[in-house]
Amino acid sequence: MKPRYLTKSRFKLAIECPTKLFYTGKKSYRDLKQEDSFLQALADGGFQIGEFAKYLYPTGILIQSKDNTEAEATTLSYLEKNEDVILFEPAIRFNDLFIRVDVLIKRQSSFELIEVKAKSYNSADPQIEGVRTPILSGMLSYIQDVAFQKFVLSQRFPDKAIASYLMMPDKAVNATIDGLNQLFKVKRAGRSIEVLASPDAGKLVDQNSALLAKVNVDQYVDVVMRDGIQFPGGHSSIATLVAGWATSYRDDIKITPVIHSSCAKCEFRSHPGDGYKNGYLECMTEGTRLSEKEIEDGTVLDIWNFKGKNKLIDQGIFKLSQVTEDDLKVKNDKDGLSNSQRQWLQCNGIPKEDDKGGFYFDQNIFENQHQKWKYPLHMIDFETSTTALPFFNGMRPYESVAFQFSHHIIEKDGSVKHVGQFIYAEPGVFPNLEFVRALKKQLENDGGTIFRWAAHENTILNHIAAQIQQRSSVDADADELLSFIADVTDGGIRSMVDLNEIAKRTYFHPETKGRTSIKKVLPAVLRTSHFLKNKYQKPIYGADPSIPNSIQSLNLKEFTWWQLEDGAVADPYGKLKTIVDDMLGEEGEGILDAEELEIAEGGAAAMAFGRLQFEDLTDQDRKRIKNALLRYCELDTLAMVMIVEAWKDWAGIQ
Repeated sequence: MKPRYLTKSRFKLAIECPTKLFYTGKKSYRDLKQEDSFLQALADGGFQIGEFAKYLYPTGILIQSKDNTEAEATTLSYLEKNEDVILFEPAIRFNDLFIRVDVLIKRQSSFELIEVKAKSYNSADPQIEGVRTPILSGMLSYIQDVAFQKFVLSQRFPDKAIASYLMMPDKAVNATIDGLNQLFKVKRAGRSIEVLASPDAGKLVDQNSALLAKVNVDQYVDVVMRDGIQFPGGHSSIATLVAGWATSYRDDIKITPVIHSSCAKCEFRSHPGDGYKNGYLECMTEGTRLSEKEIEDGTVLDIWNFKGKNKLIDQGIFKLSQVTEDDLKVKNDKDGLSNSQRQWLQCNGIPKEDDKGGFYFDQNIFENQHQKWKYPLHMIDFETSTTALPFFNGMRPYESVAFQFSHHIIEKDGSVKHVGQFIYAEPGVFPNLEFVRALKKQLENDGGTIFRWAAHENTILNHIAAQIQQRSSVDADADELLSFIADVTDGGIRSMVDLNEIAKRTYFHPETKGRTSIKKVLPAVLRTSHFLKNKYQKPIYGADPSIPNSIQSLNLKEFTWWQLEDGAVADPYGKLKTIVDDMLGEEGEGILDAEELEIAEGGAAAMAFGRLQFEDLTDQDRKRIKNALLRYCELDTLAMVMIVEAWKDWAGIQ
């Protein structure tokens, strides 16, 4: 039997919730985070940054063995035989604590411990220290990670001085050359991963070494060592915690669960019929004494956008039915539902006088909004990514990349068309300017109202405007593009209307659990709208134009969106399961089930873009992924169409 060590990943897991140590690594429990770990690393540039860092130390030696015992022996051999040596992924063990350090530099009597992260950093505005706390919450987990490693290293080598560092992409530094984005590609076979470096990697990394900031974090590590670590259920020193957690993990002892607000995001969830145990339900039934049905009916963990969950839990309040108006501090709002009113509808149900047939809809607010709209109505949705390594000379890490959009219109007579789309995901090609040119061409032919869902599209266009301004001398149409962006973003003469804000103010369905994500709102609307049932239960979407009421689609043929499955209206986004598998491959299987991880909120597309940019793919795979992306994005703008159609019908608007 292999030794069971507390590693740095398990240490981080235990800080989130010590009980998770019992579930992690067991095949009988589903782990939603592990299912997408490769793809997330590909999407956020983790593999590329890891390799980039190694090229900063040309004499470094990689400890290749995946076997813990062999890797530890090899590491010790190098450290004992060399006064000065640089090691990548050396294995250090102290009792039942085990770490693989990203970069370890030994210089006679001292060590430099370097943890490489794809997290963005800004040397011009470091933002590590908080105003009210010694360490900002966004940086705390990274500092705790380094503190754990420094603790293990110091225990194993008590006579060595240790300096600790985080190495991160620096958003304050510009690339000095083109081509950094394509230095490192990933080749995978199942779970085996190989990073393929460009022949020019050494030279190009050397010329752009400042892109990775090496930040000394000793003072913050000292804070963690001095003040200890807060975790669900307590607070203690790092030495005490790791000793207890290591023993529990080694002996497979389940630490008694403490229910807290972050349980809502627990990754150890199974779904009916998938063959896995459900760690989340096990903890909840043990920690709340509620039955599985009571938990499934709703607990305070489900309350949307509510910061007082822990306070209620501390009072022994778990069921939604136990929550009062005073608990939520409910406030009325003349402009529609307030956040607290949405929360109260979720806990108390829809008042009989406001029930429209299982849902709430504010007809007056919607009518007032609709009066401001001008036809044709334009529905747009973007798919975007951020990459750690810049595409071009002058760009910085993590600049926004807009690689795809979809565009539906609703005419005054109610006819619907999928009129446009754009995708550009060629490796190493920065698509933003072509993206905004194509979008401008789509939207400049009339003065119809443009719609988005949430703030993303507005934010991305403003980012592109800043990029255009930085290179305005290069692009002949720069002024035209900037004028277009100014017109359609917030404050412009044709600024986009945010349907998400309208949903927050006017619409509530219990199935959404208070959320207004389009992927929550559409299924609920579809199940309660007679108009949508009558229209979309026929295969008119993508049908031949000669067929009455057919809807033009650029990617689908004769598709039926309103269907019954097991006696209930099927979730249209459930139909994306095969599409996501096409985009992400075998590693993406089941990824749409990870609701709390928000993979289905656009993350799948960003991960697919990562595959197209950084994975070694065949032409056939590239074509398959692009086609899947087109279908994936098309549904989001069609969803906007369907929701507006239902709202108009409920408001009696022809």
